Amino acid sequence: MTFKKVVLTILGGLVLLIAGLAITIKILMPPGKTPMPGKQWPALSVAPDLPEALRGSDVGMRLAPKNTELADGVNALPHGDPAQQDATAINGPMDVTRRLKPNEIVYQFLGPGYFGAYTSSLYPDGRRVIWANGVNGIYKLDSETYEILAHMPSDKFEKYNESWAEKITASLDKDNSVWNLPTAMRAVSPLMDLSGVYCVVGKNGWIYIANKDGSIRAYGDAVEGDPDSDIVEKAIFRLPENAAGPTVGMNMTYDGWIVYPTENGYLVAISADLTQHHMIQLAYADAENTESLGVGYGWVRNSIALDDEGGIYVVSRNHMHKVIWTGAGFSKDEKDGAWVAEYRSSKGGGSGATPALMGFGDEDRLIALTDGDELMNVTLMWRDDIPEDWEQLPGAPSRRIAGLAPVTMGPLNLKKIQTEQTVIVAGYGVLVVNNQPRNVPSFMPKDGGVNGLFIGPLGGNPDIQPYGVQKFQWDPESRKLYSAWVNAEVSSPNGVPWVSLGTRQVYFIGARNKEWTLEALNWDSGNETFHYIIGGQKFNSEFSGPTIDEKGRIFYGTMWGRALLKPETQRN
Repeated sequence: MTFKKVVLTILGGLVLLIAGLAITIKILMPPGKTPMPGKQWPALSVAPDLPEALRGSDVGMRLAPKNTELADGVNALPHGDPAQQDATAINGPMDVTRRLKPNEIVYQFLGPGYFGAYTSSLYPDGRRVIWANGVNGIYKLDSETYEILAHMPSDKFEKYNESWAEKITASLDKDNSVWNLPTAMRAVSPLMDLSGVYCVVGKNGWIYIANKDGSIRAYGDAVEGDPDSDIVEKAIFRLPENAAGPTVGMNMTYDGWIVYPTENGYLVAISADLTQHHMIQLAYADAENTESLGVGYGWVRNSIALDDEGGIYVVSRNHMHKVIWTGAGFSKDEKDGAWVAEYRSSKGGGSGATPALMGFGDEDRLIALTDGDELMNVTLMWRDDIPEDWEQLPGAPSRRIAGLAPVTMGPLNLKKIQTEQTVIVAGYGVLVVNNQPRNVPSFMPKDGGVNGLFIGPLGGNPDIQPYGVQKFQWDPESRKLYSAWVNAEVSSPNGVPWVSLGTRQVYFIGARNKEWTLEALNWDSGNETFHYIIGGQKFNSEFSGPTIDEKGRIFYGTMWGRALLKPETQRN
């Protein structure tokens, strides 16, 4: 065979590979509809740097009031509390940079899609369990040993077994570059079977799971008070047909009602026993096009935040809504404190972030989100009455907007960035991470959903993983939003960070040299404190994030299960 024929044969093989990949991607990850561009707004100036005198000035601020209707654990619902802050007062780990030993990592295989793990109250015997729901069904784990106490399997349980997962892991450990896209697609394809990403554990010990058909199912112990007993279904609720649609979040009011939005614009509250419900259609849902733009890109596409006074905060495609829970139903009346405010959404798809509350009691009370511009902006809105002397900010669609700043990641000078995560809020600080993969092949569909292939299974590859973490800070005296710091050297490819106000650290699952890590940055300066090297692809956070348990240890979701980090010693 001549050299020319060899080259042509190789090129022909590459063309066939690319064509096959394109077809497979369209089957597994069909592109959504291109959003109609929204209103175009003038470019914004970057936020001014935080004055050094203000660094750490919010020490001692309050966390969200405790919701006693939830299970008494550190993570009874996504993002830790009804305010959705992803922050805790519990001290997280403090150490030097090192590789964790095998006996310092507790790992449990469960299957694909176990992003969240929800903690119970203490049982009579002093134990606590972790509830986890994913593609392979519902698990109940011992919170200390991660031993499986009970399992209600799904019909996919035998298909996505440990042997299947190990083959994919081995392949990605060998090659997690774009040349192994077929394996990456095999890794994420089970997520199409995932129903019930959002869960809440109540004080009654039930776990409530929101399914993509709009139903809510509750599960609990077969023998009350016995953590070793089987899992049984306790109750089920189905929405009326006219309101049925995929659920996109879940929270619990301070009087014990489960609240969730549907992606087509309904807000639903259900009693804890799933026998009563109230429902309301959000403002503009009857006037705007609420058609979904693709999986995960509905008119409402994020979870919701709640305060302890009945405020429920929902982000739709163009507006932030505050709806009031009265205890007997919903109100959209301004006299009750409800409001609707437009935010920037020039790209047309809306915000990708779950909103989070900032400030409690007599502190400045704000709601934080990222908007829908191609270069997203951190946006703060006044939660309650707008100060009488407040003047509308330049480039802001609403006078309710208190702070508005583009996320450029400082020296990275990004021109385009969006996120599918909540914004992290602790004190007056707001943290966002860069989830835009680098060096995506030109033949890939130009659709945001495809990014999941690259920041997920391939997110630990140094040529692909995104870099950059940026913190903003509100100053209540000057009533300005500042850029507190940027760390462009670290990477949080696909997970949601978590803040410990006890140690003043922000923790996230990162990646270095094709291995997965736990990163710790100083919350006030952004400087690295330490990192743990955890290991290879088995420990990929795969769209999960770390949480700090009652003993100050990190636990998080992996590609195929859950991991608990138990360092033997810690050194300051």
